[in-house]
Amino acid sequence: MSEKKTIISPINLRKDRLPPGQRWIEKPILYDISPNTDFDMSSYNFKVYGEVEVEKTFTYEELISLPQVDLIADFHCVTHWSVKDIHWEGVQTKEILNMVKPKSPYLLVHSLEGYTTNLPVEYLFEDDVILAFKINGEILPKRQGYPVRLVVPKLYAWKSAKYVSAFEFTKENIAGYWEQRGYHMHGDPWKNERYG
Repeated sequence: MSEKKTIISPINLRKDRLPPGQRWIEKPILYDISPNTDFDMSSYNFKVYGEVEVEKTFTYEELISLPQVDLIADFHCVTHWSVKDIHWEGVQTKEILNMVKPKSPYLLVHSLEGYTTNLPVEYLFEDDVILAFKINGEILPKRQGYPVRLVVPKLYAWKSAKYVSAFEFTKENIAGYWEQRGYHMHGDPWKNERYG
């Protein structure tokens, strides 16, 4: 088996590596919208549907069998903290997009506990956006998003949804859980796009 490719996110190489209003801390602070994160993995599927040429459903085993990469990326939370150089392992989202061929510029991400978030599809074609199965060399702990976490380093961390169960490609830019509650529809840390 060939060695996994390592990608360093371009955000780690910026001269202004720490976005405005952020401070470095040692490890991520964990947040959830629901106390119920005990999911039945025997029936887990990752579904890709909506405005695509080909809808697909993957089991967890099928997802982790896809070609994987190592990603080193800083992580920026809207609540003003950042963590340097988190090591993620997973599948680049562009692998999934190449299979389903999206026909829309918008994505709504769905999670097992009911969380949703939106983002432009263009991010999913970038090398440093992945569906992560591991963090810092270990299978994702439950509170870090097991079984699958979306990692989008160029946007605030609420866009890096945990417990991901589906990608829904949509004609309109649909607000997700936090976006409906006043968070910015885009969420670029370097533009200080915290709230709408």
